[in-house]
Amino acid sequence: LNAWGCEVTAITSKNKLQEALDMGAHFSVDSRDDTAMALLPRKFDMILSTVNVKLDWNLYLSKLKPKGRLHFVGATLEPLDLRVFNLTEAQRSVSGSDTGSMQTSNMMMEFAQRHGVKPVIERYPFEQINEAIDKLRKGDVRYRIVLEY
Repeated sequence: LNAWGCEVTAITSKNKLQEALDMGAHFSVDSRDDTAMALLPRKFDMILSTVNVKLDWNLYLSKLKPKGRLHFVGATLEPLDLRVFNLTEAQRSVSGSDTGSMQTSNMMMEFAQRHGVKPVIERYPFEQINEAIDKLRKGDVRYRIVLEY
């Protein structure tokens, strides 16, 4: 999003704050720090949720500016507990999408190439597939594993 010209605030876990800045976020906030979360202004055009856990979505909605959008690409399994007032008071909205069409994916790849945006991955030789899968099952993977043949 930074390469697209957006001001980016990463709301993430404490151990990923510096990583988010290194990846191009302008600001990073610990999502579990109640004081820091309370101090966030109501300025966001969009909050893009990539998590699959239940959070206080009403808090996130309250941080959107008028006509702001909370958009889900992570599939939380819990129902969303949203107060309608958080939507109606400033014409905020909630939406979601999956990965997108092939055309959208191609445009994203071209954009990433043009702007030098690269994924953060962990590489494993194919012979170490069992170790890679064990790490994945333990939840110890930082972003993505790539098997190299």
